[in-house]
This record gives sequence, C-alpha cells and structure tokens, in this order.
Amino acid sequence: MFRGSMVALVTPMSNEGIVDFDSLKQLLEWHVEQGTDAIVTMGTTGESATLDEIEHCQVIREVVKMIDGRIPVIAGTGANSTKEAITLTECARQAGADAALLVTPYYNKPTQQGLYLHHKAVAEAVDIPQILYNVPGRTACDMLPDTVARLAEVPGVIGIKEATGDLTRLEQIRQLCGDDFLIFSGDDATGCEFMLCGGDGVISVTSNVSPAAMHQMCEYALSDNREKAEVINAELNLLHERLFLEANPIPVKWALYEMKLIPPGIRLPMTVLSEEYHQPLREAMQQAGVIN
Repeated sequence: MFRGSMVALVTPMSNEGIVDFDSLKQLLEWHVEQGTDAIVTMGTTGESATLDEIEHCQVIREVVKMIDGRIPVIAGTGANSTKEAITLTECARQAGADAALLVTPYYNKPTQQGLYLHHKAVAEAVDIPQILYNVPGRTACDMLPDTVARLAEVPGVIGIKEATGDLTRLEQIRQLCGDDFLIFSGDDATGCEFMLCGGDGVISVTSNVSPAAMHQMCEYALSDNREKAEVINAELNLLHERLFLEANPIPVKWALYEMKLIPPGIRLPMTVLSEEYHQPLREAMQQAGVIN
C-alpha cells in the first residue's frame, strides 16, 4: 500500500494565512491525475508546526474525505509532547487516515530510551499503522538504527521515514528490521539511490512540483531500472537542491504559486521566498520541465 512517490504535501493558505480548502482540493485532484502514489499531509512541508490542534485535525479529515480512498493518506501526527502526539494520532485514526507519520520529539532532545518509550506509548494508545520519522537536521534528535529495531517489534510500527541523507542507514535498518519493515527516504537529493539500494519509496518535497516525473522515477528505481531512473532524476536534481534554498516549505510554496496552483500564503515565522532566490528556483523548475 505504501510504496513509491509519496508527496509531503503543502497546505495552501490565503494571504492572511487561512487554510484554503478549495485550493487543497484542486491540489489533491492534480496529484491523483499525475500519478502520485500517496499523500502525506500535515508534515513539515504542510506547516504542521504553525497549525493549532483543531486546524491540524480538520486538514487531515478534509484530505481523507477529498481523496476518498483513491490513494493512501498518511497523516503527520508527531509532537514533542507524547500526550499531544497521542491526541493527534487518534484524530488521524478517527478521520480514516491509512497511517500516521510521527516525527521524533523535537527541541527537548530525548535519549534513545526516551524515543523508544515515546513512540511505543503512541503505538499502544492508538490502533493505526505508524511510520517513524527521523530528521535530525530539523529536530536536533537522531533516532539510531538500534532504537528503530526495538520499535520495529512494537505492534503497529510498520516503517520509518529516514531523512538523514545517509545511505548507510538504509542498510543498517534493513539488516536489523528485515524485509517487511518499510523504509522511506525523506531526502530528495538521495531518494533515487535510496530506492535503488532497496528502499521502498520517497516522501518527497519535489513531488509537490513535479509529481509525474517523480512517480515515474520511483517506478523505475523500485523496478531496479537504474538507467531510466537516473535519467529522470538528473532532470530533477537542480529542483531537489533549490527547493531548499531557504527553509522548507518556503521555496516549494513559492514554486507552486508560480505554477498558479496555490495562493501565496504562508504562516509566520515562515516568510515568502526572498527575491534573490526567485530566478535560481525558476531555472530549476524550467530544467525539470514544470514551467516554460
């Protein structure tokens, strides 16, 4: 069910920072048409950090309703409070999401035992498939492979989004957790190689802007067709890089606005892409063939 190109979806907003559900529906329809394999809503790219709990749960409900079973929906429900993570994960379960994605607790820097107990508590509290999410560049917290292996034995924990960009992590986690444990890349720059080395897919920022090409690249990579996967990925490489000229999701929201797919809104403390980066990002979008 969870495999291939999974978009880390932006949350469209008006100039005033109000969630734009009409634009969200249009964006979701476009992703279904373009071949996106799964929707990941309310993650980092979806600005989950600046939506309150009510908004967070509402977006999850609306995405599930709009997708209506056509492709899987994974809901971001992580928090640095175990109690809040349980509450958000229960929201995802009640909404009918297919799985929850739980980032490691950020800022408070738990120990490996703390990480284990946090994720174990959420898995035991809420009956929904759960995917761990390790992104130490954002969280100042690195879930090590041995901890992943311990959590892989907890019922309900089905996989991990590994966003260190370190391909050796894939091999380590696969050896420790076995072939049935899902391992997704969370790093577009290394996502193609990650899948060619045995990963199950990529939860992607680039898929927001170039979903059809990302879907095709993933299909080839997962079929072990290195030559064709690398040809497509070469056209996307500049986009992989320049969608991070400023902190995600600043560049990707600007790119989608440039493509006339969403309004320009973004919530403080995030700001609209600095003007000096407009042309470099346009060049990457042109190279990827998403604008003329």
